[in-house]
Amino acid sequence: MKWTLTAAGLLFLLYPAVRPWEDETTAAGAAAAMGSQAWVLAHLFAMIGFILVPIALLEVHRTAAITFWVGAGLTLPYYGAEDFGLHELAGQPNLLALAEAVRYNPFAITTFGAGLVTMGVAAVMVALKLRTVPSIVFAAGFALFLPQFFTPPAARIAHGVLMVVGCVWLAWDSARSEAEDPQLAAA
Repeated sequence: MKWTLTAAGLLFLLYPAVRPWEDETTAAGAAAAMGSQAWVLAHLFAMIGFILVPIALLEVHRTAAITFWVGAGLTLPYYGAEDFGLHELAGQPNLLALAEAVRYNPFAITTFGAGLVTMGVAAVMVALKLRTVPSIVFAAGFALFLPQFFTPPAARIAHGVLMVVGCVWLAWDSARSEAEDPQLAAA
C-alpha cells in the first residue's frame, strides 16, 4: 500500500505543478496550454493517480476501494477528453468554443462531478474507519478535489501539496501501524 499511495500522491502533486497555466479564456492562451506536451503529461498524472488510489485502499477499506473505483470510472472519461481531446483540438481556430462544448457537455460534466464526489465519499469512509490525522488529511484532499477547479493556479498547486501530504502520510502511517500490529492488515 505505501508505495502505491505514495506514487499516487506524487502524481497528484505533479498534476497541477506540471500543468501549463496560460490564460485559457483567450484563444492563444488556450492553444498554448492545451497544445503543450505538459498538458498531456499533467492530466495523465492525475488519471494514473486515480487508478492507483483504490488499489492501495484495498488493504485499508474494501468498500471504500470499490466506491473509489466507481468514482474514478465516472471521472476518467472526462479526464481523457480534457487531456487527449483538447490537446488534439488546440490548433483549431474555434478552440474556445470546442473546449467549452467538451468541458460543459451536460452528461460529461455530470459524470465528472459525480465521480469526484464519489471519490471524496470513499476518502471520507477511510477517515471514518481509521480516525487518524493522516486519514483526515487524505479525505480533505479528495473532498476538495472538485472545489479546487474553481480556484486560481496557486491554490490548485497548494491542493496538489495537500494531496501528496495526505496520500504519503496515510500510506506511511498505515504501514507503521501495520508493522506494530499485524492484525490491522487483516481488519
